Amino acid sequence: MNIECLTVGPFQANCYVMWGPERHALVIDPGADAAAILAFLDTHRMDAAGYLLTHGHMDHISALAEVSDKHPAPYAIHALDLKWAFSPLNQSPPYYSVPRRPAGTLRTLEDGQTRTDNGLSYTVIGTPGHSPGSVCFHFPTDRVLFSGDTLFQGTVGRTDLPGGDGRVLTQSLHKLAQLPPETRIFPGHGPETRLAEEFRINPFLKKPF
Repeated sequence: MNIECLTVGPFQANCYVMWGPERHALVIDPGADAAAILAFLDTHRMDAAGYLLTHGHMDHISALAEVSDKHPAPYAIHALDLKWAFSPLNQSPPYYSVPRRPAGTLRTLEDGQTRTDNGLSYTVIGTPGHSPGSVCFHFPTDRVLFSGDTLFQGTVGRTDLPGGDGRVLTQSLHKLAQLPPETRIFPGHGPETRLAEEFRINPFLKKPF
């Protein structure tokens, strides 16, 4: 598995491009700077196998439609965030306008789903709290987790936005704490970390949980 992190947009969100030997990429959270994401795909002569959205906030989905216009592929989001992700509720002027809904096929995410896209196998872990439909994508063979805005290096996602819930987030963190400690964490903002390191430094993820 190959993983490239592109930091995009005024909120400095992480968009991840991951691919295997066939060079059909999964694009996770294309939040802004569509030109940069497209340039990376084109430079590496890749197309998109799918778009995975950890949650619906505008800084994680705003480049989705433009990127998928050129590289059509299904996009996947939890139904609870789909309700508002492409609506006027999801904007932050002057930084982000209402995200345009893509024309591609929708895949609705649910906790516990497993999928294999072009040889890359993953499980959807429902992790509400930052938003009602937040999810993480766990690639167990590679011991990789894309945590969105649920878990960051040394901290966790905010819960004061509409639909956020600190108690529910704590329950979601408990689920992530069951993963192998060597799991690499690729968060929605900030640097990569490992679950073992978060057990050591993160006040929200101290063991015993």
